[in-house]
Amino acid sequence: MLNNLIQIAGVINLEEALMLIDECIEYIGFPLRLKDGREDLSEQSAREIIKYIKPISKPVLITYQQNAKEISEFYEYLEVDIIQLHGHIKLEEVRNLKKLYPDLLIIKSLIVRNDNLEEITDEINMFSDFTDYFITDTFDPKTGRTGATGKTHDWEISRQIVNISPKPVILAGGLNPENVRDAINVVKPAGVDTHTGVENLSGKKDAELVKKFVSESQKGFNDLLNGDKD
Repeated sequence: MLNNLIQIAGVINLEEALMLIDECIEYIGFPLRLKDGREDLSEQSAREIIKYIKPISKPVLITYQQNAKEISEFYEYLEVDIIQLHGHIKLEEVRNLKKLYPDLLIIKSLIVRNDNLEEITDEINMFSDFTDYFITDTFDPKTGRTGATGKTHDWEISRQIVNISPKPVILAGGLNPENVRDAINVVKPAGVDTHTGVENLSGKKDAELVKKFVSESQKGFNDLLNGDKD
């Protein structure tokens, strides 16, 4: 297990992926087969980019698929080593996926609604044996979306999630260069993730925002290591 993990999701082309790698982003997320069809690029393009960058990074398939067989077929098509599962997937499907691919690293999402810690606790207890990481995200009551909402949630809830989870927790949900250090200091996660928080008005990843996000994240993790914040 790795700590101080920084993941950025939602690249639109190879140039953007290489820019992230240049800015020391190792974990690059590819949201595909989403419920609302908001993919940033085609599956074929994602496959080509993943093949190109895999020797120098860790591509992550982010999907809302709920069937282990379908997920495994997509996993093999993209040739990734990490899958991030969103949505309401059954325990049996995650168990089957882990049985099929014991070395596959699985990240399971936990959707924070500000009043559902008990539900999240049950989910953690249920899925811990078959996942390697949990990742938080924020529910948007206006749209019903459960990922890439660009919205923060109560970090004290995420801190409690970190405290009760036997697996490392990645913090996501409205993180950007301005708030990620504070978020790390409050939540004390194993890693952080952003999608829209480092995009400019055109919806493209901005190299300066990425650079600052990495810098502020590293400062936050150093704060935890040193036991204080400068």
